[in-house]
Amino acid sequence: MPVPDYQTLMLPVLKCTEAGEVKNIEVVDKLAAEFNLTDEELAEVLPSGKQTRFSNRVNWAKSYLKQAGLVKATKWAHFVITERGKEVLSSDVDRIDVPFLEQFPEFLEFRARKAEEPKGGNETVAEGSRSDQSDTPDEALREAHERINAALASDLLFRVREASPAFFEQLIVDLLIAMRYGGTSEDAGRALGQSGDNGVDGVIDQDPLGVDQIYVQAKRYAADNSIGAGAIRDFFGALNLKRAQKGIFVTTSYFSASAKETASNLGMRIVLIDGERLSRLMIQYNIGCRDQDVLHLKKISEDFFGE
Repeated sequence: MPVPDYQTLMLPVLKCTEAGEVKNIEVVDKLAAEFNLTDEELAEVLPSGKQTRFSNRVNWAKSYLKQAGLVKATKWAHFVITERGKEVLSSDVDRIDVPFLEQFPEFLEFRARKAEEPKGGNETVAEGSRSDQSDTPDEALREAHERINAALASDLLFRVREASPAFFEQLIVDLLIAMRYGGTSEDAGRALGQSGDNGVDGVIDQDPLGVDQIYVQAKRYAADNSIGAGAIRDFFGALNLKRAQKGIFVTTSYFSASAKETASNLGMRIVLIDGERLSRLMIQYNIGCRDQDVLHLKKISEDFFGE
């Protein structure tokens, strides 16, 4: 079964406190067994890579229960049921979710505080995040961030396809330098882009003397114009002429299955970067784009409040 959403977990989390004080990790382990989650499901992490999705959802379920006064924190990573929580369990409720919690004034006050927070400049994303009640706030924020980046990636790729071949070749060199290929030397990367370049469009010096080099092939193609195996073999031949050991083939379109197989069979000497990956790398390394806003996600410092 898929990892249950945080609202589905609210009642099970509350039931875990019936016997008294519980520890966060104990609740996570108990509910993982109760929902028969597989090792793969338990290993699934958030995009940040710092927390598993299931643990995150359990913690948000507990957080919402606390905002409604059904549980309260006792000490670091521990919590206990309240008298209100006991009353809810004794009522034989079959589900606790956000609408259920809205009967409690403390929770309504909490929701009102959230509603007053600035939404930023993208109301559509904010509305989309609030409409999906299965996502935790962490997940909704990261999903919105991914949608924004997906739109940016599409726009970047369109602009790159509309640019000149020389601009595209220099862009690739700039990107590789930003990725720390060639170290910090200003002259470590250069576009070739001229007749007689023997099938390569750029070169990156991996050391100050240029003894170790990476050659680059750049193809600015339309989205539906794929790169075939023949282009990979031609680039491999160009690398051999230059006695080069490493090559990067970049395109604004995509590689056919035979092209990928050919590159793989050549001993991994050629790395393939298609349009989708190119646009994502441009975003990651701020090539053709820049940071507009930086959001800092804060959490409680347990060490500060520890006794």
